[in-house]
Amino acid sequence: MSITCAVVLIYLCQKVFSIDIPFIARLILVLMLGNVLFWPLGMSLELPLVAYVRGVTGELSIVTMLLLWASVLPSAKKIPIGLKLSVILIALMFYPLALGFGMFDPYAWGYGSIAFLGSVIIFAICCGLAGWIKGIWILSLAVIAWSAHWHESANLWDYLIDPFLVVWAITSIIQSIYKRRQEKTQSGYLFRAG
Repeated sequence: MSITCAVVLIYLCQKVFSIDIPFIARLILVLMLGNVLFWPLGMSLELPLVAYVRGVTGELSIVTMLLLWASVLPSAKKIPIGLKLSVILIALMFYPLALGFGMFDPYAWGYGSIAFLGSVIIFAICCGLAGWIKGIWILSLAVIAWSAHWHESANLWDYLIDPFLVVWAITSIIQSIYKRRQEKTQSGYLFRAG
């Protein structure tokens, strides 16, 4: 979690100040910030700073952490819009049902359902067929982390999706639509005769 917090801080600095930090500098900053966030700093704080962040946000899914960590890498390839749409559609179906809006609970599938694990594998194969190999690795590592019980939760859903991933997918799609609209406006596409 401390590495994830460090990655988020570096990403936000790049966006806010509109700078591109070189890869080596990003790597050194991630290691330094991750170390600072990992240790208790005193000042009446008995826990490390990252423990307070985790207390507020909860445990992030493996998919979210790996996507964040991949954003620090120099050759960060664009994430397909199909994945973002899939995350939004799954969340629109999953969260209301998991919260009790209906008699069906998909959250129970995460406790070792072979059909659910098979659907995750099929989704990973679809990512590979779409040309996004990083998606196969991310989903594979999430399933491996689930089988090794990396988180406190024994539910596969907690390793695959979380509210932060859904919020990121929604804002990313809105941002890409806005950017595409802005590019069309600047090119004069909207104001041509005929």
